[in-house]
Amino acid sequence: MPSIVGFIVVILCVFVGYALEHGNFSVIIQPVEWLIIFGAAAGSLLTANNMTVVKGIVQGSIKALTKPGVYTKDDFVDLLLLLNDIFKKIKKEGLISIEQDIENPEASKIFSAFPKILANHIVLDFIRDTFRSILTTNITHFELEGLLENEIEIIHHEASEPAHRLSNLADSMPGLGLVAAVLGIILTMGKIDEPPAVLAHHLSIALAGTFIGILTCYGFMAPLSARMEKLALEEKEYLTVIKTAIVNFIGGGAPQIAVEFARRAIPPHMRPSFQELEAKLKERK
Repeated sequence: MPSIVGFIVVILCVFVGYALEHGNFSVIIQPVEWLIIFGAAAGSLLTANNMTVVKGIVQGSIKALTKPGVYTKDDFVDLLLLLNDIFKKIKKEGLISIEQDIENPEASKIFSAFPKILANHIVLDFIRDTFRSILTTNITHFELEGLLENEIEIIHHEASEPAHRLSNLADSMPGLGLVAAVLGIILTMGKIDEPPAVLAHHLSIALAGTFIGILTCYGFMAPLSARMEKLALEEKEYLTVIKTAIVNFIGGGAPQIAVEFARRAIPPHMRPSFQELEAKLKERK
């Protein structure tokens, strides 16, 4: 389920509940306080991060809001079928036979059969660079496993960094809300000679800053950063499946065994059954 559905639930529950208690929306809708809170948040974000991370936060937030997940079961099935085709060609024609497929995947019959993988540059480069290393070196499957694990961790670190930065920003939102509230109280104290009803109104406006800061943190930014981290983890799981298959095959496993190792590495809720995969493999023969 996309995160935007959860955001709608948060907004409805909070503001409908406020309305049911006959709350005055003019008190909490304060553009100037929003300017203080979100302007300061944007400034601190730009101060702490480079533009690559900021761009990653924007793109990751849009993806988290609109997509239920990065991959589906069908995507994992396609990956297993692709790896099976590569392994079978190597087994039949030798390792050198896939060189042209790796160097020019757009013209490859193997890769062109899976357009979604072909369009995923991170996954495509991961597969291509792995086979380039195998083709040009005498790397053992033990060394290859360490190499791929290291690369997966680097890719995952970069993919999850925007989520971590957004989480840090979320932690600061209650404090920035408090800043707006304190400024509101300072302004209220400047009107101490006003009637109590006027002072109470201004104090309510000041407290709205704290409300906005806390709601933004726990209702929006923190859940969104957690969702972005989950999507980054799905990317890591997908690459891990590729690593598992290739390492097992280079270690001497038959294509079918290597693909089965990869299938077992897929998270259970996305994993095709043995029979489902077997049927797909038979369709491609």
